[in-house]
Amino acid sequence: MNVHRITAIRKASVNQRVIANNGFAQLLGGLVVAVGLPFIAFAGTDFAAAETVQKDVLYASLAAVVVGHYFFRRFVFFPGARSSSYVVPIFTATYAIALTTFFFFRIDYSRLTFATSFLLCESWYFACHVMGARARPRRLAVIPVGKARKVNRIPNIDWIWLRDSDAALPECDGIVADLRADLSDDWERFIAESAIGGVPVYHVKQIEESVTGRVDIEHLSENSFGSLVPGLGYIKIKQLIDLVTAVAVGLLLLPALLLAALAIKLDSRGPALFKQRRVGYRGVPITVYKFRTMRYDPVIRNERDSAITQDGDARITRLGRYLRHSRIDELPQIINILRGEMSWIGPRPEACTLSEWYESEIPFYRYRHIVHPGITGWAQVNQGHVADVHDVHRKLQYDFYYIKYFSPWLDMLIVLRTIRTMLTGFGSK
Repeated sequence: MNVHRITAIRKASVNQRVIANNGFAQLLGGLVVAVGLPFIAFAGTDFAAAETVQKDVLYASLAAVVVGHYFFRRFVFFPGARSSSYVVPIFTATYAIALTTFFFFRIDYSRLTFATSFLLCESWYFACHVMGARARPRRLAVIPVGKARKVNRIPNIDWIWLRDSDAALPECDGIVADLRADLSDDWERFIAESAIGGVPVYHVKQIEESVTGRVDIEHLSENSFGSLVPGLGYIKIKQLIDLVTAVAVGLLLLPALLLAALAIKLDSRGPALFKQRRVGYRGVPITVYKFRTMRYDPVIRNERDSAITQDGDARITRLGRYLRHSRIDELPQIINILRGEMSWIGPRPEACTLSEWYESEIPFYRYRHIVHPGITGWAQVNQGHVADVHDVHRKLQYDFYYIKYFSPWLDMLIVLRTIRTMLTGFGSK
């Protein structure tokens, strides 16, 4: 295989989508369009002679674009994070911070230049999304050995099957191989030469995780659980953030929560709050609080069946269906956050009886308790409510992905997608 041919193919592939996918190109274009053009249009090319109000906008818009781009790139790294969904909230937030700074420090600025910069910034990043959407699908060449032979089950990728290590490499964005399989000497030479030629070579599990948002789980020995241990430093920071925000949100929403409790009492017989024993952090049972959304029945005949909510469950009340759809029924778990038992974001705590059932079917199920359970989580915004063991297995893959990529960026992405979930009712029962 010719190394120069590989390099040429790689350069052609990059050039097709450089603006849409290359972070530096996006940032450079954003600075030119949203910072440089407004300044030149309203202040001219002579920076020294420009008015202070124009220079202040230049500095503020420069900071807003750079910071917004940094967050934007962190968000769209994760699977399912469509870039168009985050352009408006991210850059609106950074420009709003700049505007707030002007206001509190009484800094005079050119409103027209600032507004123009904001609109051009939003337009530029939307244009990048459109260019990315129009570009051809990601093309990956597959070495059909080991687990890589099953990689075609992953959608939205143009898979190219390599049959001969001596054949020329077709145009592609990278090569996928099972690097833990027993590869022949010819395939190993092929991989090494491809890497030297500038073609990225991905382990099959890396591609599966980056595209599906799940960590594939088969056996404990094959899934490197040591690498799934989350960062302890961020755990401590997150606990502090959870506590502060729980106090603030709890006080802010207290009147609304009291009204919701009163409405539940008026809608159907029984207490406003539903309490259930669930498995929490490190497998310690906790009492989780929710607004009651089902008809009250003091007699539990089958503990497992009563813990499972089926599609169209007849036990759900009229008001309860709305509370579940909007996820308002979960808000009393602010109490659990204040107790240090839960987080805003993390794997959902399961009822003890269901957890025991799942553990009997999935031996490594308990590993999800390595982080604090949350009111919302990566599995909830991707899959929604589940009860069947097969669905639980897939949900566990989402949970382990969250644990492996545990970070403030993923948490912020989950917050944004939770807002969308609350508005659409995705995954509720």
